[in-house]
Amino acid sequence: MSLSSPASLLDVELQPGKPPILRAEATGDAPDWAAEHRAALRAVVAEQGAVLVRGLGLRGAAETAAVFRQLATSLMTEKEAFAARQVYADGVYSSATWPANQPMCMHHELSYRLEVPSLLLFACLGAPTRGGATAVSDSPTVLDALPMGLTERFERDGWLLTRSYNDEIGATLAEAFGTEDHAAIESYCRANAIEFAWQPDGGLRTRQRRSAVVRHPMTGKRCFFNQIAFLNEWTIAEEIREYLVDVYGADGLPFNTGFGTGEPLTEEIVELINGVYESNTVREPWQAGDLMLVDNIRTAHSREAYEGPREILVGMAEPVRVPDASPSNEVTLG
Repeated sequence: MSLSSPASLLDVELQPGKPPILRAEATGDAPDWAAEHRAALRAVVAEQGAVLVRGLGLRGAAETAAVFRQLATSLMTEKEAFAARQVYADGVYSSATWPANQPMCMHHELSYRLEVPSLLLFACLGAPTRGGATAVSDSPTVLDALPMGLTERFERDGWLLTRSYNDEIGATLAEAFGTEDHAAIESYCRANAIEFAWQPDGGLRTRQRRSAVVRHPMTGKRCFFNQIAFLNEWTIAEEIREYLVDVYGADGLPFNTGFGTGEPLTEEIVELINGVYESNTVREPWQAGDLMLVDNIRTAHSREAYEGPREILVGMAEPVRVPDASPSNEVTLG
């Protein structure tokens, strides 16, 4: 089946189990192609939540950065990163550093921030030999598929992210905040409703409470918008989790999530959320030269385990402050 709408003027393949795919004819000038088709591509993303463009033939970081800038009004500088990235250009990054044999579960990028990217851009410069797809999942569908009692609790209480920063694992202070200056970090935390406490060893521990369900700023649809399962201890491989707890203690994990009240999540709840995501996941293996656009609020994404070299460039764009992204009592936690 194909999508053909007056808004997009593009034929997009819609197949079960796959994201929407647009077959582009390579012209040798990808930035010009992107400029010509910007409005149509953005219309497809608005209608479908994501689109994979195949055949554009992206070859390098400079060309990819130019394409990203044609498709997005503004690229964001990442703040509060959960893992290190290589910077290729202003607003153009590598995918997050993460073990190749460990999947990155479904999540919405930077959903724990007050200002979030509404659009994600991905470009594949090198496809792995096996696995490694950036799969996607429709968050309103996931919300409807989760047990009502659980979603009602998340809507009432929100979710809590706890982070412990050190120089040995996870993002460093400089990678997360762009500085190691304590006063600047404290100022950022105060301005962004993040509780913080400096540890005796010089590390930093933070907590931030956010809404787990928000309304899409354009469509008004309720979206399960968070990183509850991905950044939870029960999603970490058992042997890695046991090592981290042994070295840093149960309260010193690089990140963990819970209900907004501070109550921890059970392993069963995390498995339930990940299971619902998996039942509503669509995927297409990367091919070198591919481009993908994702509505970051409507559509969750993941990175599957892989083998062989994989080079994906990422742009986070069109920052928005979701009106209901932050529960009103977030800064009153004890």
